[in-house]
Amino acid sequence: MTTLTPQKPATPQPAGGIPAPAATPRNGGWQQLIDAVRESGQYPTRSEAESVTRVVLCALGGHIVGDERVDLARALPEEAARVVASQIPVTRGLTAAEFVDSVAARIEGATPATARWDVSSVLAVLPELVGDALVTRILAQLPPGYALLFGRAELSPA
Repeated sequence: MTTLTPQKPATPQPAGGIPAPAATPRNGGWQQLIDAVRESGQYPTRSEAESVTRVVLCALGGHIVGDERVDLARALPEEAARVVASQIPVTRGLTAAEFVDSVAARIEGATPATARWDVSSVLAVLPELVGDALVTRILAQLPPGYALLFGRAELSPA
């Protein structure tokens, strides 16, 4: 089993406005992420795992805003951070099902079922990489239903 080394979310900026440096070096992290996604999704090649990872992170990047987006980019390996940070924020949030459908539209030959597998294969490895606290903050921004995509139970208030 591939084990990811968690990276701490970014610390708040000091009063002078100078960003704090990343908490953990990112070298080699992209390949580690791809290996984890490949294992999670049981993809036959690294190339397929890398392609799926890029598509899912692109889609996710438009839905995360504010401090969570900055902290996610800082916690991810450099190449993954660029993919997330380069996305223009969406004007309308998508339900989890719509999000999966949007990923399906970006992957040739994908169906909603295969896209859900792809999304879950990528998002389920993020908590170990970026930390549960950051994932909890990200999920608080997203509509209900996304927790399952991150490999978490979707709990609703009684």
